[in-house]
Amino acid sequence: MSHQMRAAAIHDLSGFGKCSLTVILPLLSAAGVEACALPTAVLSTHTGGLGGFTFRDLTGDMEAFGRHWRSLGLHFDAIYSGYLGSVEQIQIVAEIINLLKSEDTLVVVDPCMADHGKLYRAITPEMAKQMKQLCALADVIVPNLTEAALLLDRKYHPGPYAKNQIEDTLAALKTLGCERIVLTGVSLEEETLGAACSDQYGFHYCSAPKVPGHFHGTGDIFASVLTGALLRGHTLKESAQIATDFTYDAVLRTSKAGTDPRFGVNFEAGIPSLIHRLGLMPSTEG
Repeated sequence: MSHQMRAAAIHDLSGFGKCSLTVILPLLSAAGVEACALPTAVLSTHTGGLGGFTFRDLTGDMEAFGRHWRSLGLHFDAIYSGYLGSVEQIQIVAEIINLLKSEDTLVVVDPCMADHGKLYRAITPEMAKQMKQLCALADVIVPNLTEAALLLDRKYHPGPYAKNQIEDTLAALKTLGCERIVLTGVSLEEETLGAACSDQYGFHYCSAPKVPGHFHGTGDIFASVLTGALLRGHTLKESAQIATDFTYDAVLRTSKAGTDPRFGVNFEAGIPSLIHRLGLMPSTEG
């Protein structure tokens, strides 16, 4: 019997509003991966339009988490980080990666800093500079087009994009020191949305129909499914397609239901199909 894989998930925890750890933990679990949460902050809700949220910064606990895990001799098949709220947190995550990484550990960095041409609150130019250094420690990075522009000190331009523009961006991102890149929010035509990948085999594209509206938490859903699929042995191209399809299905399901988009998308109903697609059929033993 093969060993159960384990991933360290370094993200914030929002009690309400489906994003960060509340989507990452169940989606990694659905991929058969033991998900170990290293929370960077605890909030009552996510910050996207809900207002009045409570916030508890856990920067002071992060390194101690990592050191305790190291002292237990835990092996991590993946280390996956997302939104980080300060230069100090980015530096601590770099230390934790060096502390916990083995030769076979997959390091995934989602450089959550901006979207639709705008920086998230609390993101500073110095943080963007530090994020470049964190990306250099990664095996896979998952920026959107706004974050790619930020990492490359370029001006952001909204889509649709030509393939040569996307491939130029992917090639430039490789110079940060990471070999495998998945660029999200890629629209080659007005009516589609998806991702573009770059690895040793070249450039790959995956897309799905565009659903009107803005839906919170989709980046975390995409990157979690991508990470889970990679750990299950799928190629970067296959993993990006699985993540694109799963995210699209969740958004479409939510759009059809008419749920307040600020509350996040219904990814839960898609978990059985994800387990099936990853080749992890539910056991009939009981």
